[in-house]
Amino acid sequence: MQPLPRRQEQVLQATVRHYVDTTEPVGSKTLVQRFGLEASPATIRSAMGALEQRGLLTQPHTSAGRIPSPLGYRHYVNCLLPAPGAAVSQLQRELMGLSLQWAAFDDLLLHLARRLADLTGLLSLITRPQQGTPALQAMRLVPCGDRLLVFLVEDAAAAASLNLRLPAAAAAELGPLERWLCEQLSRGQLDWSGLPPQLQRSGALVRQGLSSHAQARSGASSGAVAMGLGGLLRQPEFERSDSLRPLLQLVEEAPQELLESEQAQHPERLGVWIGSEHPNPALHHCAVVQAPYRTGSGAQGQVALVGPMRMAYSTARAAVQAVASSLERLLS
Repeated sequence: MQPLPRRQEQVLQATVRHYVDTTEPVGSKTLVQRFGLEASPATIRSAMGALEQRGLLTQPHTSAGRIPSPLGYRHYVNCLLPAPGAAVSQLQRELMGLSLQWAAFDDLLLHLARRLADLTGLLSLITRPQQGTPALQAMRLVPCGDRLLVFLVEDAAAAASLNLRLPAAAAAELGPLERWLCEQLSRGQLDWSGLPPQLQRSGALVRQGLSSHAQARSGASSGAVAMGLGGLLRQPEFERSDSLRPLLQLVEEAPQELLESEQAQHPERLGVWIGSEHPNPALHHCAVVQAPYRTGSGAQGQVALVGPMRMAYSTARAAVQAVASSLERLLS
């Protein structure tokens, strides 16, 4: 982003702070009085006008003061974010005392999500770590009466088995099917479009079993724990049901989709999505602050806070990063 003149930086920073604290538009006189800006109200008013022309401030009503625009929040996050306060330092000290002496891993996630929500008053989400799908290396088909045992080798340390019902008409196809599968895997993938017609019965059986196996594995590790919805509902930005309903539906049905973004392709966003920057339309009235964490096995999850664009970004970002770092330490 292009740098601003010093006076405009001061005015933008003060306007953001005032609006986060009060939810009220602000005028030049209030900024001078509250933040001790060393300039006259007329000078501050001129700077506010320049920021409005740049698209960083907006005026909700002609007679009202100004508030930050989404672009103004973006400039604030990228260029003007202050150091986090004492509450984040306290959180970091608490996290250093954590260990994995919990009844279940989800207990740890719930504790951390609740702590984030209590600290910020925002909706907190932590996704369970998910491993990328390992490539299938080899398969064996072993008939056993009316059952078919399918042994899957995904890498040197990962194997699985399927127990499928075996129709009598498909039993004679198993030998040729296993050879076809091995040939396909030697090429790096299973191309089911090339399955010979005479292997359709047994092929359909194995293909359905593999699909069910992949869905079950994904479902076991997907999802997220969420806390703090009550605090989010108290925010004035979510008083209108038309902006709240899509967000609630997303949280209830697919909370992990809140964090399925192109963050890695946009490092300049610093883990912060503001308004329409997020690819999901349900979040275009919100801001999302997120940070990834990795386990020792390479699985990855996300820690996030969701709230109005009017949020304390410095605290939110530092808190999310602290929790993500703590999870990496505990799971390494």
